[in-house]
Amino acid sequence: MQNQPSNAARLATRDSRLATPARLMLCIAALLPLGGFLAPLWHIGLVAPQYPEGIGMFIWTSRITGENPHDLASLNGLNHYIGMKPIVPESIPELRFMPAILAVLVVLGLVAAARGRRPLLWAWTGLFAVTALAGLADFWRWGYDYGHDLDPTAAIKVPGMSYQPPLLGTKQLLNFQATSWPGLGGIALMVALGMAAGLCVVEWRRGRRGGLAAASLAAVAACGAPGPKPIGLGETPCEHCHMTISDPRFAAELVTTHRRIRLFDDAGCLAAYIADGTGDAQAIRSLWVSDYLHPGIMLEAEQAHFVRSDSLRTPMDTRVVAVGRRDAADSLAQSLGGAVIAWAEVVAEAGSHRSH
Repeated sequence: MQNQPSNAARLATRDSRLATPARLMLCIAALLPLGGFLAPLWHIGLVAPQYPEGIGMFIWTSRITGENPHDLASLNGLNHYIGMKPIVPESIPELRFMPAILAVLVVLGLVAAARGRRPLLWAWTGLFAVTALAGLADFWRWGYDYGHDLDPTAAIKVPGMSYQPPLLGTKQLLNFQATSWPGLGGIALMVALGMAAGLCVVEWRRGRRGGLAAASLAAVAACGAPGPKPIGLGETPCEHCHMTISDPRFAAELVTTHRRIRLFDDAGCLAAYIADGTGDAQAIRSLWVSDYLHPGIMLEAEQAHFVRSDSLRTPMDTRVVAVGRRDAADSLAQSLGGAVIAWAEVVAEAGSHRSH
């Protein structure tokens, strides 16, 4: 079996992964654009003295409809008098390919959530943002074309007047007050993009912390400070029970004052080895245990938080695992019906079991 990557490399690899809550949020963000198929993306409305209740239209992913049954015909009638082109949904190419664009965004977002890698989150969010900006730019261009490309033979002509609706907000057009606001489908897209952008910020900050940790670990290794070494899974025996170390979630190491490394398949085996007081147990330089939630990342035993639960299954059935962060340890203990204890308690319990 090939040698395992260095601890710094493992930290960098682990840190590129999204935590489960982040993956769940990304999955929700990826599904939200489906709202564009169920509700209008945008609404444009007009209010005037002759239309006190207003008329308007909804822009959907693949069609344009009137706010009321005859509104689209009424809008086209008004447009005719001022020289604007009629709004014919079938002649608008964007309505033909927008459904495919949304579908691709949904699928790619779900793939990113399933893979759970930070670069995929960033790539999907960037693609989403570029698509959204391109869509808004195209919407503005569409409104500009309709509002400025007027028929010179129109019945009503106002020199220098254009009739471009606002991209977002309210605008006065002659005696009409025009409004333009996102519909429920558009709001769903904005929420999805906002969630993805927020996740990117959170993951960027998390990546900076992870990068600093990896750099610190590399600096320690470069200075020759004694620390853990990669464990050859499936080929290295435990120093205490002599079973082959095969699961990186439970592995542990002892570094002696003479820089010798003793490897263990279970944090409980390391504790028992120390409690026995044999071998190098009296010449300890440092003790390391694997982070149960991030296998292969080694933690200093005295700084780690240990979860003890009868629901856990460890190589030597000690039912104790190490976790790096206290909040994560509390959450794991709560989910397993266990307790969070310190390394000293793990050693004390190992000594107690030995005496019995």
